[in-house]
Amino acid sequence: MKVKALLAFLLIGSMSLMAQKSYQLQSPDRKLQVVVEVGDEVGFSLTHDGTEVLAPSVISMTLQNGEVLGVNPKVSKVTKGSVDKVIPSPLYKKSEVADVYNEMTIAFRGDYSIAFRLYNDGLAYRFMTRKKGDIIVTDENATYNFSSDHKTFAPYVNSTKPTFEEQFSNSFEQPYVNEPITKLNSQRLMILPFLVELENGKKLCITEADLEDYPGMFLNNSTDKPSLKSVHAPYPKRKEQGGHNRLQMLVKERENYIAKTKGTRSFPWRVFVVSENDGQLADCDMVYRLASPSRISDVSWIKPGKVAWDWWNDWNIYNVDFRAGINNDTYKYYIDFASEHGIEYVILDEGWAVNLEADLLKVIPEIDLKEIVTYAKSKNVEIILWAGYYAFDRDMENVVKQYADMGVKGFKVDFMDRDDQEIIDFLYRSAETCARYKMMVDFHGICKPTGLQRTYPNVINYEGVNGLEQLKWSPTSYDMVTYDVTFPFIRMVAGPVDYTQGAMRNATRNNYRPVNSEPMSQGTRCRQLATYVIFESPLNMLCDNPSNYMREQECTEFIANIPTVWEETKVLDGKVSEYVAIARKHGGNWYVGALTNWDPREMELDLSFLGDGDYKLELFKDGINADRAACDYKKEILQVPANRKLKIKMAPGGGYAAKIYK
Repeated sequence: MKVKALLAFLLIGSMSLMAQKSYQLQSPDRKLQVVVEVGDEVGFSLTHDGTEVLAPSVISMTLQNGEVLGVNPKVSKVTKGSVDKVIPSPLYKKSEVADVYNEMTIAFRGDYSIAFRLYNDGLAYRFMTRKKGDIIVTDENATYNFSSDHKTFAPYVNSTKPTFEEQFSNSFEQPYVNEPITKLNSQRLMILPFLVELENGKKLCITEADLEDYPGMFLNNSTDKPSLKSVHAPYPKRKEQGGHNRLQMLVKERENYIAKTKGTRSFPWRVFVVSENDGQLADCDMVYRLASPSRISDVSWIKPGKVAWDWWNDWNIYNVDFRAGINNDTYKYYIDFASEHGIEYVILDEGWAVNLEADLLKVIPEIDLKEIVTYAKSKNVEIILWAGYYAFDRDMENVVKQYADMGVKGFKVDFMDRDDQEIIDFLYRSAETCARYKMMVDFHGICKPTGLQRTYPNVINYEGVNGLEQLKWSPTSYDMVTYDVTFPFIRMVAGPVDYTQGAMRNATRNNYRPVNSEPMSQGTRCRQLATYVIFESPLNMLCDNPSNYMREQECTEFIANIPTVWEETKVLDGKVSEYVAIARKHGGNWYVGALTNWDPREMELDLSFLGDGDYKLELFKDGINADRAACDYKKEILQVPANRKLKIKMAPGGGYAAKIYK
């Protein structure tokens, strides 16, 4: 009997081995290779030029009818193809994006398939189904495995509540912890993008793209192995109005599924960006490439630009003969300032609509919106309105139509604080509704972008970043400076950031303190200037108040004139959490920005991309005493060196900003 049992075991093992099929795909430059194994399950592994990126990792999707896509799969067809094209990108960090990849689609019996797409800088895969009617997805399972316990830059959700159910509600703003995979807190969800440090200085950045009619992905590691597992928020079942000023819908109970959706569709791309050096991460187009193409045929009415912003500076203007606050006199002052400096927009942040009513058609008596919009237009300035999520959603069509008819140009919608399927649907509905009325929308209080800004280019910005607002209340131990030189390599891989920079009160590490009504930045004045080049942000705030800017004319003029969309982007140098230097081109001019962490730093930047010709350099550099008085800076106009080697020096928490022109 023992011999028979052994023979049977060997026969079964042999049959299983024979049933395991392997499919391979390489990137156009042949450095990246994905191996897809189809046996009892579907798994894949990824290598880059001999370096393991992902160990064999299993993926599947579970439907409510009990079907599990990816378990006991039967391959019916495998197709391969290549694409080499250019995507026009008029409202982006470059005017066109190269879209060059090899693709393999594996079709399975049961009317589903999985597509794998390899670019030179990464892998993406997605499930696709061809089923009748609607389907209910109870879970999408992904376990991303590693052979080594790599260190990571991991952003936890900014909720310390004990259960995942409670952590699904969060604002997606959080600094990074730099810890090995097995040391990550198993009780906390982590948001995307997520960075893994590989061997040989390479990095892996995990995120997602084309997230439509589906919830966003979190990651978690609850094992003692170097492994990351996907987690998705289930669909809301019962909600109550509440939260910040009753402008949110708080989930009290969730369904036992993550999405109810069309049976024939493509699901979101799971994205794995692979870099050989950190600078490549700071200029990555993967999410933009993978997004669905624009659904707006004519984008000429979408106008990126700068915004004079009221909330961060607490409407705290001075040297005026009226009482500052949320009233017409104050906003006319902001409009006059914007007009004088060529700033395209003024935002009316929270407070213009009646508090606690969640009704955007009820305006406080101190505000005459029509008068403000008319006055702004007479000064060549446009108005954007802040809106709480629930107030916007409950009467979206009427709100958008009324304010579009009035001449308002867009909304900043805030406090979604979730990324379940319901909220993602809200983002798409908001984008489509605003587009019909030629209105822009800036999503604040939301997850990272996943390409909606390509599909609906009127989605002009996204938060999902731990922005400057944190310094209104964060303790002296808080480290924004290190975050500033970390997220351009991680969060910005996903797309633009509504970081809201521009502080004219600047503090050294020892001098910073939270002051809500007169807030300050950490790091030097030149750091604030440089962020307008470094941070991708088509709708970019000037966060400080006009009274402060009027005292700082040189700096104000410089940042007011920096473009917000670009024709070319070049990363000059960078290392995650230490420093970054980027050059961007608009018109005939180049702009250069550089940031360092709390270490003083000297760098030599290669400007050979300028080519031949004589160029001038209008530069702002940290002053000799900027390590003691962070506002200290020096402006100079110099000739660009003939050898195109630009030496710069930055103070602790410092920065460098320059405009290059012929």
